[in-house]
Amino acid sequence: MVVQSPHSVESSVPTPKNGSRRVNTQGKGLSVSGQRRASARLQAAKQRAEKELSVKRRVDHDEHADGGSSRKKTEPKMNEKVAKMVERAAKIAEGLDGTNATNATNATNAPNVVEKSAHIKVKETIRLFNKHYLHFVQEEEKRCTAVKVDKKAPKGKNAKKGNVPEVDVKGKAKRPDLKAISKMIENDEVLYPDKRIGSLSGIDVGHRFYSRAEMVAVGFHSHWLNGIDYMGQSYRKGEYEHYIFPLAVAIVLSGMYEDDLDNAEDVVYTGQGGHDLTGNKRQIRDQVLERGNLALKNCVDLGVPVRVIRGHESASSYSGKVYTYDGLYKVVQYWAEKGISGFTVFKYRLRRLEGQPTLTTSQVQFTYGRVPKSPSEIRGLVCEDISGGQEDVPIPATNLVDNPPVAPTACAPASGLFEGYKYCKSMKVAHNIKLPVNAAGCDCKGVCWDPKTCACARLNGSDFPYVHRDGGRLIEAKHVVFECGPNCGCGLSCVNRTSQKGLKYRLEVFRTPKKGWAVRSWDFIPSGAPVCEYIGLLTRTEELDSVSENNYIFDIDCLQTMRGLGGRERRQQDASLPMIQNMDKIDEQRSESVPEFCIDAGSMGNVARFINHSCEPNLFIQCVLSAHQDIKLARVMLFAADNIPPLQELTYDYGYALDSVYGPDGKVKRMPCYCGAEDCRKRLF
Repeated sequence: MVVQSPHSVESSVPTPKNGSRRVNTQGKGLSVSGQRRASARLQAAKQRAEKELSVKRRVDHDEHADGGSSRKKTEPKMNEKVAKMVERAAKIAEGLDGTNATNATNATNAPNVVEKSAHIKVKETIRLFNKHYLHFVQEEEKRCTAVKVDKKAPKGKNAKKGNVPEVDVKGKAKRPDLKAISKMIENDEVLYPDKRIGSLSGIDVGHRFYSRAEMVAVGFHSHWLNGIDYMGQSYRKGEYEHYIFPLAVAIVLSGMYEDDLDNAEDVVYTGQGGHDLTGNKRQIRDQVLERGNLALKNCVDLGVPVRVIRGHESASSYSGKVYTYDGLYKVVQYWAEKGISGFTVFKYRLRRLEGQPTLTTSQVQFTYGRVPKSPSEIRGLVCEDISGGQEDVPIPATNLVDNPPVAPTACAPASGLFEGYKYCKSMKVAHNIKLPVNAAGCDCKGVCWDPKTCACARLNGSDFPYVHRDGGRLIEAKHVVFECGPNCGCGLSCVNRTSQKGLKYRLEVFRTPKKGWAVRSWDFIPSGAPVCEYIGLLTRTEELDSVSENNYIFDIDCLQTMRGLGGRERRQQDASLPMIQNMDKIDEQRSESVPEFCIDAGSMGNVARFINHSCEPNLFIQCVLSAHQDIKLARVMLFAADNIPPLQELTYDYGYALDSVYGPDGKVKRMPCYCGAEDCRKRLF
């Protein structure tokens, strides 16, 4: 998979295929972007061919020099040696050699290895938690389905074999988030397993967690229920041997206690214990100066600050809340008093330390208030709906950068037409391409629910790749997702058709100062949710050789997408993919610089053509097969890699390889990337 970069700076760059074609490139996250790039896999094949040719020429030269006597002895030996070296290098580059890839990652003294930033480690840890969480969500959905089927099944003599008895599933946990935490602790996957005083690297003021479980998974606050996280007596040895324990390290303010008083910079926090757990916030017994309460008291005596996290109501989060890190607070005073309900409570006054970033609580609380409710409220509106009514949800375009403001192109909302560009919500197929029509379907009726009997589920490793939660979410990135298609017996409501249901989030195309046009969502998007498909004209790559000034070409190279490139996640080999294995064999024999098919969104396409590149993206590419099973013609879907808050720009990794862009002089171009990511591959473009 490779993407052209679409937006606003001109340069003349020859393509790798013909060496002379010039492309009018535009910014799309870059200052200057080049031609369509070949994937790392194809680049390796090209390099292998060039090296073999070089060796052959050298051998021919040696043969000529000594009268040809050494040809039979030298050439086979040299070719075999070079072939092994090239094969080894290609495997390492493509992630196929697991041992060397791991060693390269872990070699801290290797000069070319770049250590991941703390922010990336935090993001990857939360992604791992979400993967575990969705796996356990799937278990819970299976449990509920089994119970439902069992209740409908006939009892006694008429009962059929295969009905799942309710007793088999009663003991299963109903909290997938807690099971995900346990799994990470068991696998030693918690980022900060040992408690620490002060802020943690990679978690800045304003960071948002979408459940208490996420905080536990990272190690930011290690209790999924208690408001006070503290170090116990086990920390008396080592780094903190001179402290008094227990000692508090973090608290959560989430409105659990009726006696709390939160004035942002100055907080009166009620200690733990003695309140009614049914949710009415009332105290029902006296609190005791022990555990977390004693830990906060020791913070007063020692002057140790604590991390303060605030929880706010949020319909988007499965926990019903979103939690924001608001910085370090010093516990300056504590006392005991009779609370509102007449029971003794401990009170702690906390003051925010100076010199920290601005408090973001109010921004988080009113995020949804910033989202316009009607077109008249949209600032910088230049087009009410770029789809011209084709999408179920209008896609407005805004411009607060240019003066006077301009639309992405000359917008004519009634028809979806633009200057040189037409919006289309479904893929168009070139006249010389015939899509396969012989894909078999499953025999399920209504919806698919039993992966043991569903033929499509068997192609996905004998399970469904999605869960029903939040309208359908992909559990984890795969080589290829096989969805139900036109020959299946199920309907559109089937969970295995999740990517076929069109846009469901309110997207906006907006102008940026440096990256041209971009896309963001007005809604919260949960990780694993499908965002959109890359739509355009499905055509043969060779047909585009003579096309210039087209920066919206998406090469369909699923093999690259599977193996991963740069910041893109590598896929797990967890499905029955005989055709992919065959493709690998065929691929090793090919030396073309580009895949056979591509999607051309230059003259027609959907909102995906405006999504920018990032070296630290919040979306990922997923190849999907539904109407047929030809991987070379797979659908290209964009899914959420993270929980994406409203108004955050949507981005994905274009997958450009380092040093793969050449200028007119044949030299590698050094072009900056404007994605702004901390781990930006600055020499990438």
